[in-house]
Amino acid sequence: MSGLFALQGRSAGAALRAVLPLLALGGLLAAVFYRQPLAMSYFGLNLLLNLAIPVAFATMAQVVILAVGDLDLSTGTFVSLVATIGATLLPIQPLLGVAALVALIGVYALAGALVEWRKLPSIVVTLGLSFVWLGCAVLLLPVPGGKAPQWLVAAMNVKTPLAPLPIWVALATALMGHLVITRSSFGTRIRGLGGHAAALARAGQSLVLLRAQAYALAGFFGVIAGLLLVGQATSADANIASRYTLVSIAAAILGGCEFSGGRVSPAGAVAGALTMTLAASFLTFLNVPPDFQIGVQGAILVLVLGLRAAIDLLEGKK
Repeated sequence: MSGLFALQGRSAGAALRAVLPLLALGGLLAAVFYRQPLAMSYFGLNLLLNLAIPVAFATMAQVVILAVGDLDLSTGTFVSLVATIGATLLPIQPLLGVAALVALIGVYALAGALVEWRKLPSIVVTLGLSFVWLGCAVLLLPVPGGKAPQWLVAAMNVKTPLAPLPIWVALATALMGHLVITRSSFGTRIRGLGGHAAALARAGQSLVLLRAQAYALAGFFGVIAGLLLVGQATSADANIASRYTLVSIAAAILGGCEFSGGRVSPAGAVAGALTMTLAASFLTFLNVPPDFQIGVQGAILVLVLGLRAAIDLLEGKK
């Protein structure tokens, strides 16, 4: 009987951990609606959450890397480089632009293979890549400018039924991440790489190939994030997404992902991305300086992590 109660306690604790990102998002939305009742509308929600669209995909890229037990410090500069390609090559030389984007995903895959083959720290490799991405972005676009393809701009201004575009994109991103990372056999293997690499190797799986595939998937999500970002901004800058690295890590951890590898929550990460973006948008409405906005975002993350630690403590976990 005591074992049954312990099992029920663990199940309740796991359920509470899973809904924490949604509770944080709901609490922040309630505060926004209380302070700005007009935000409780189609236009208001679109304005508040619009910037979450590229952030959600950048966060999903970080989730894939966390799933294999790594950490990507180049997410922001990679998304910035994609945005500069979208604002320079895609409008005038679309084939060259697409080839460049495919090549970037290939370089990401090679970086993953190198990390596994030489047993290098992912932090060091991705930090080095961040300088490569930044240098390429500056060469492509030394000063802010360029022009996004018209089809991208039109796509980011679609008026969707029932709910604004950011909500539909968030739901689609969460579903995509859930199906690819959580439900597919490929997702099972990359999560196994993060948590049980030795077992995969004994089963005959190529760890180098698996990590390369995981990094390629992260690069794919990063490319989508960059294209959506330039579609929103209609132009680009070599540092347009420089904050995405820290924001994507924070959103993923806020959403229930862990640094230990193999334990990720794509849907929770998307909720975390919405929460971080909503916090920044709300504080902008209140004329709060950007430095303080970062502090508030950090406080939200610390609060949720504290609640998660309290749940673990109550479950008797060390």
